[in-house]
Amino acid sequence: MERKRSGRRYYNKRKKTWTQQCKDYLRQFIAFLFSNIGIICLVVGYTIAGAFMFIFIEGAPGNAIAVIDRVGANRSGTADRIWDMVCCNAYCEDEWKREVQVHLRSFQSHVIEAVRNFSYEGPNKQMTRWSFSGSFLYSLSVITTIGYGNVTPRTLLGKLATILYAIVGMPLFLLYLSNIGDILAKSFKWIYAKCCLCRNCKKRRKRMLAIQRKEQWKMDMRDFKLNTGVLTEGEESDDEGTTDGSSSLSFNDTQEVTVPISLCLTIMVGYISGGAILFSKWESWEFFDGSYFCFISLSTIGFGDFVPGNSITGSGTSIGTGTYTGIGTGPGNRTSAGTVIELSFILCSMYLMLGMALIAMCFNLMQQDVVMKIRTCTDIVRRIGRCKN
Repeated sequence: MERKRSGRRYYNKRKKTWTQQCKDYLRQFIAFLFSNIGIICLVVGYTIAGAFMFIFIEGAPGNAIAVIDRVGANRSGTADRIWDMVCCNAYCEDEWKREVQVHLRSFQSHVIEAVRNFSYEGPNKQMTRWSFSGSFLYSLSVITTIGYGNVTPRTLLGKLATILYAIVGMPLFLLYLSNIGDILAKSFKWIYAKCCLCRNCKKRRKRMLAIQRKEQWKMDMRDFKLNTGVLTEGEESDDEGTTDGSSSLSFNDTQEVTVPISLCLTIMVGYISGGAILFSKWESWEFFDGSYFCFISLSTIGFGDFVPGNSITGSGTSIGTGTYTGIGTGPGNRTSAGTVIELSFILCSMYLMLGMALIAMCFNLMQQDVVMKIRTCTDIVRRIGRCKN
């Protein structure tokens, strides 16, 4: 009989069709995607895919050089026409001013059109808005709802792609914050319980005394109800179940530990201060401006008045003002400046992803601490009411 059963099981295992195997693999793949590691890979992969998509839509190759050349040619033509008016024609002052204003307004409208439609940033600046790092930061700002506003889609297809990309990406990023924030909260509670709550710690002794008093009070109330006949059999069994369950909870169970709100606030302030120091060096900002940028970004407000990559200083290069000093406008110098911009965008994206998960962890820990304090106050009020009765 056992051989027949084992043979049937082996036959049933081999009996799976190709479609069933595909369904099993697909089910396992989906379970991995929505696991803790999978959700991180999914968010990063989704952001990278969005970066390539927006590069393909908005950052067509050759457009940047063509726009810079077109604006430069228009500027040169305007200067030549004004020079012809000065040297070769006899104009009175008022007529000459009117003619110059016409040419200057035409040049200004051409520059404004290049800025609005083609993201023109100046003759000596690389148009890095739709590079890989710029597109990556844009994709991340869309799904995190930060929305700096310094980079926006210009084409109709880009605007439609942004809408569809945000519809899928925002729930995905919220799932990332929920899962990673919960993991970080549990890990930090374990570290806090092992490192900060040692055996000789005052907080541990207070917690143990509170648990012992609670257990003793429950036992006294149970004995009092049994002696007075108030406690029925069903209530007695329920009370015994709660007593056994509470007695099994020891202080070594790290998930029963609550982290103080002050420590969570210290972590958030420390993370923002660390980011302010880094961005003040990368972007040549003041410390307060860096703190302001970190807070505005991590809180998903995202005004866009401070954005990484606008004022990075490399060796002999000043990109924020559009002026090159030292070695100047050589291709090697531009390449090094562009590399610094790419690195700044990538590091800013990593800082935002880790920081928002850390903020979610702190909010989770603070919520647990507040709930525990409210329950403690409620228990105290109930005890006072029972003592009066």
